[in-house]
Amino acid sequence: MPEYVKSWLGALASFGGLFIIWHLATTVGGVSPQVLPPLADVAESARRGLWDGLLYPHISFTIGSTLTGIAIGATLGLITAILVNESALLEDAIYPVVTAIQSVPKVAIAPLIIVYFGLGMASKVFTVALLSFFPVFVNAVAGFKSVDPELLDLFRTFKASRLHVLLNVRLPAAGAYLFNGMRIGIIYGIIGCITSEFVASTRGLGFIIKSRAGELDVSLMFVCIFVLSACAAATIAVLTALERRTLFWIPRNTGFQISER
Repeated sequence: MPEYVKSWLGALASFGGLFIIWHLATTVGGVSPQVLPPLADVAESARRGLWDGLLYPHISFTIGSTLTGIAIGATLGLITAILVNESALLEDAIYPVVTAIQSVPKVAIAPLIIVYFGLGMASKVFTVALLSFFPVFVNAVAGFKSVDPELLDLFRTFKASRLHVLLNVRLPAAGAYLFNGMRIGIIYGIIGCITSEFVASTRGLGFIIKSRAGELDVSLMFVCIFVLSACAAATIAVLTALERRTLFWIPRNTGFQISER
């Protein structure tokens, strides 16, 4: 049996066992519906939210904000990493600033972001870009520094330009690092977007979760959490497929685990 089939079967068995335990806990175990709603209630909330389309505007708002912010943050992170790699002076100037900004808890500056960018999508995009910038930047710098020095000397011997070395040596060497940084950026981005929607928003899945918490609508809150998990898993799956097509020379596992490099 192929390894990827075993991985899928193992995942299905794990989720199946989890749902069986969930059902037994709510029916036989006497767990309160305010703690863990019955699966039937979750299914009904999913029907109202997804089949009737009540959640789609909020899903599109959250996913749109997250993907836009990740695209901006990853692009800026890669560009900054290139600048740092090409100049030791810029590395000494930029690295402390980036580290200082990253060390500040984003929850602490979330109210300032709301003041500067408002309650709409702009504040969410900025938060996501801020959170996804650092992992891409750090991984890209590490990838650029991992290039074989002898290979660089070979290109310099043939008087290759910096742009040629960047495109043909450094970027391919840093490819795996970049994709790993983007995976982390996706997770951070989703967390940042939901946190921003918790702080102040009138749309988004985070807004729904916060508003439904006051009404003790736990089943719909679980639906929102499942949708967020599914969107994150789908985004990472697309990124992994793109990595396999782009970095086809790097061996990797065919299952769910991300191979260590």
